[in-house]
Amino acid sequence: MFEHALAAGRIGGLNLPNRIVMGSMHLGFEHDGDALAAFYAERARGGAGLIVTGGSCVNRAGAGGRNYSFINEDDAAPPLRQAVEAVHSAGGRIALQLFHAGRYALRSSFGIQPVAPSAIPSRFSPDPPHALNGDEILATIEDFASGGRRARELGFDAVEVMASEGYLINQFLSPVTNARDDAWGGDLERRMRFAREILRAIRAATHAAFPVIFRISGADLMPNSTTAEQTLEFARALAGDGVDGLNVGIGWHESPIPTVQHLVPSGIWIPYAAAVKTAVGSLPVIASNRMNSLEQADAVLAAGSVDFISMARPFLADSALVVKAARGESALVNTCIACNQACIDRSLLDEPVSCMVNPRAGRELGFPENAIAPKRRGRFAVVGGGPAGMESARALAALGHFVELFEAQDELGGQFRMARRIPGKRDFGETIRYFTHELARLNVGVRLKCHVFAAEMLRGFDGIVLASGVLPRRVSLPGADMPHVVSYADLLLHGSVVGERVAIVGAGGIGVDVAHYLSFGETGCDETTRFLYEQGLAAPSN
Repeated sequence: MFEHALAAGRIGGLNLPNRIVMGSMHLGFEHDGDALAAFYAERARGGAGLIVTGGSCVNRAGAGGRNYSFINEDDAAPPLRQAVEAVHSAGGRIALQLFHAGRYALRSSFGIQPVAPSAIPSRFSPDPPHALNGDEILATIEDFASGGRRARELGFDAVEVMASEGYLINQFLSPVTNARDDAWGGDLERRMRFAREILRAIRAATHAAFPVIFRISGADLMPNSTTAEQTLEFARALAGDGVDGLNVGIGWHESPIPTVQHLVPSGIWIPYAAAVKTAVGSLPVIASNRMNSLEQADAVLAAGSVDFISMARPFLADSALVVKAARGESALVNTCIACNQACIDRSLLDEPVSCMVNPRAGRELGFPENAIAPKRRGRFAVVGGGPAGMESARALAALGHFVELFEAQDELGGQFRMARRIPGKRDFGETIRYFTHELARLNVGVRLKCHVFAAEMLRGFDGIVLASGVLPRRVSLPGADMPHVVSYADLLLHGSVVGERVAIVGAGGIGVDVAHYLSFGETGCDETTRFLYEQGLAAPSN
């Protein structure tokens, strides 16, 4: 099983044990060498064939935030070297991503005005950019080259150049952000020049055998931006210039089309990477964005449309997802549900990232994977079988304690039982699946349909965890007690019937979910078909 995902691969001169890449994620603790090393080493032990770090800025003007690392500054070296050594000690391979935010940078980070090919502001950033002059462009190219050289000196196995998602290199390529009429803008050849000069400069600064990967956008998903054929021409140009691999991302941060949210069907962007693969022939191509299961990754690789699959957030949800799958333990994989609440949302605020379904992520030092068992095993009761209760029971049992979990309903999951019914949120049910199998593996006693209504029921336990969750809030409005007024729980759990015309009181996340459910939940429409239709997209042809 998973013979294609687990097959050895090669990018340039770098041999890889499998075809699964852990994609780049800004972590927000890049200056903490101990935390960085622990985080990446655990993913190396978990089976990632290649780890790509969060973007390391090549200069201060390109900072994504104050907590990014800066590869060309001396104080960045110790934590990065520590991470490299930890990954190598764990048997893994690691690439440094070279990063420049361009007009997405924030002046508030260091008081530096963002830069871009042209002084065209972004809806994603409050700060208008300064148009780079010729000397500044050459200096930025040299910063990328210096970053590549330093990465090799620190022991990284490769570098990945961030040239997608609307960052600086992507800004030079797109006519949306490049209005120049000089050697660096105008026709496609001149708009590609910045990226191609960076590739040549990195190659000259490192070594012919040192792998250089470019992450490009399969489609910008921006009106009037780079066309599909121009994207493929760009890929062919990089291939001709000697790039060792292409990692194909999708969209810009300011794109009107969502790219990584839960409502985006898993695997929907594969055709864009496949089109690049067709254009560049034997050059290794990595498909990125919105892939969260090894089963799907293996199927894509079996089809031969790409060479590698990149997963980023899935390695937050479960650092050992590849190892578990290789052992035939797919049921024990904690699946990424694409909620973005503790990862991307925090990253955009320059805060340390974690994971809503795996709170250990980013906290590996405080909660080591092989924690020392207590000298005395205790007996613990957990009241409530929602996500918090299930994780509490799992963590206590993993330490060797005897745990009993009490749940009033006939199934574990709490609020996730309702969330999984919303179109696009089916994977919330995967969290329930994961915990159900984990609790069984750890011999947690699960008592369903058991209401804890008296203290006597909890006597004899050394500790009690209360995780009983919440109930729908009743609003004080005239008519709220009428028979045709129902709560979201009545609708999603108990199948309450509503009419053709429905008023939803409350426009928060739950209200929007209910509206989505009532609009699409019972249609049976294929999620991919619906998403493509709603967003006005058609998959590219190879």
